[in-house]
Amino acid sequence: MDPRKTAPFELGRGEEVCLLLHGFTGSPWDVRPLGEALAVRGLRVVAPRLPGHGTTPQALLDVTWRDWLAAAEHALHALRGHRSVFVAGLSMGALLALELAARHPEEIRALTLMAPAVRFRGPRMFLVRQLARTPVLEWTRPWVEKTGTDISDPEALAEAPVLPAFPVARLRDLCTLQTLAIRDAARVRCPTLVAVAEQDHVVAPEGGRWLARRLTAAPSVRVLSLRQGYHVIPRDTAGPLLAAEVGDFLAQQRSASWWESASPAAGA
Repeated sequence: MDPRKTAPFELGRGEEVCLLLHGFTGSPWDVRPLGEALAVRGLRVVAPRLPGHGTTPQALLDVTWRDWLAAAEHALHALRGHRSVFVAGLSMGALLALELAARHPEEIRALTLMAPAVRFRGPRMFLVRQLARTPVLEWTRPWVEKTGTDISDPEALAEAPVLPAFPVARLRDLCTLQTLAIRDAARVRCPTLVAVAEQDHVVAPEGGRWLARRLTAAPSVRVLSLRQGYHVIPRDTAGPLLAAEVGDFLAQQRSASWWESASPAAGA
């Protein structure tokens, strides 16, 4: 993989910041168009590269979901001091973003979950999820090969950095994050935008809508249904629409008064 494409990035400047988290076997490249659009709208944007991602398949051998969550938490804590912190995540990054919001409600002003990896699409991935609970899959097939990524736009697809394979053991970690996110969804207490792609071949959009209904403590939850594009929404044909909708959503939260009265600083 081209390290220039998969490198972490920071864009923009200001007192308000958005933490962007990429998905499983992906990289910051997947979310960069959204980051660029948010930076134009006056936000600082930070997109770390999760441990084991964006380099070689072997780099994923010695990491687990704990390393990914720890890296996300470290990135969040590094943003302390900003007036407002927003978090957005794609696929597995959405699960991590949700966990951050559940564990650190006082630090996150609003949440954007893009194609959250709550339910895999199709019977094959359902079977994989069941087998991933045991070592059987690792014994029979230790590696999963990848030949591409789920993007409909031909130009973006041709440019996409693709990890050629990943250890099947990491699917167990992905499933663990699914379980944690579903369990902790009711603990999220900030406004949330859930974006789903109806033509997603990786995760079922119904899973995103189902997850949205579980965000019972969030003051507001909106589901954005995108008719065009596949799983990697920020890089696909619906990317500009997504960027506009996320930008408008965050602009609303930036001007909302509820945060000042709810934040710890207000009572200091």
